[in-house]
Parts: sequence; C-alpha cells; structure tokens
Amino acid sequence: MNENFNINLKKSLIKNKNQTFNKLLLLTFIMFGFGFMLVPFYEAICEVTGVNVLAAREKTDLSDVKKYVNNTQVDTSRNVIVEFDSNSHGPWIFKPENSSLVLHPGELITVNFKITNPSNFAISGQAIPSYAPLQASNYLKKIECFCFEQQRLEGKETRNFPVVFLLDPKLPTEISNITMSYTFFEITNAAIF
Repeated sequence: MNENFNINLKKSLIKNKNQTFNKLLLLTFIMFGFGFMLVPFYEAICEVTGVNVLAAREKTDLSDVKKYVNNTQVDTSRNVIVEFDSNSHGPWIFKPENSSLVLHPGELITVNFKITNPSNFAISGQAIPSYAPLQASNYLKKIECFCFEQQRLEGKETRNFPVVFLLDPKLPTEISNITMSYTFFEITNAAIF
C-alpha cells in the first residue's frame, strides 16, 4: 500500500512537472509573439502622434532632390518660421546653431547642430527627429541630415552636423510655424569604455 502511494505520488509529481513545463513553454512563445507584435504597434503610435518619426523613412531620394532643387520656385510671398529644438539622452551636449529661422517655401536651407562629447571615452548615438505640426513633415524635404545614421564622437570631441532641407512650396498656407526637434540617444552597446 505504501508502495502504491509512492508510485502514485511520483506519477503525480512528474505530471505536475510536465504541466508546469508545458505552461512555461507556452508562456515563452506568447511572450516572443507579443514582442514581435510590439514593433508595428509602436510604429503606429509614432505615426499617429508624430513622435520619433523614423529618420530612414524621411530621407529624400536623390532624384527627388534634383527635382526640388532644379524645378522648385522659391515662394517669396510667404514666410515660415522654423524653430529648432534639441535634446540629449546621454552625456552629449547637443544644440542647434540657430534657435529659429525665417524662410520661404522652396528655399534650400542648411542648419548646423553642434554636438560635444564631454566624456573621456568615445560614444555612439543616433538622433531621432520629430516635427510639429505633424502634417508639416509631409512637406519637409531633407537632403542631408546627421539623423540618417549613427554618429560617433571621441572623448572631448566637438563637431558640427548639418541638416540641409527645404519646404515644399505646396505647404498649406495655414502652416506658418514649424518646430524641428531632434533627440540624441546614446547607443550604449556601441560605446567604448
């Protein structure tokens, strides 16, 4: 009788272990799937809110650049104020050369951002742009931007990074003020200590 009890107890324990293992395995697959589902969810939220517009999507194709530069007439009848904002998540000091500019739609503009790495070691980072109002991003044509790729600064290094852009003359007339904001994020796994 004692032997049957021990056998039943062992079977019950093995069954419980197998059930727990299967539940944990299922939970692992669910968590893995949830991680994949977060990417399109995040992109949809960013698209709706206009936050963290992905830089790779906004790079103007070179054929479009030639079209805009060669065929665009500057609309001198309109002035648009473009304000520049910068933020840094990491040790970098990050500021625009000018806090704002008044420009005409169709005018090719270059703005420099000064970035300093005050630390004693090299750090890599990526700037993520965002715009206000959101609909202005459809009319902003960037030709060159440091936000298109990761940047690396050595310790105590300071560099100027340009943003070359123009506003499409088709910009709605009710948009007279645009804020271009860049947030620089340190890429810690690329940092060298």
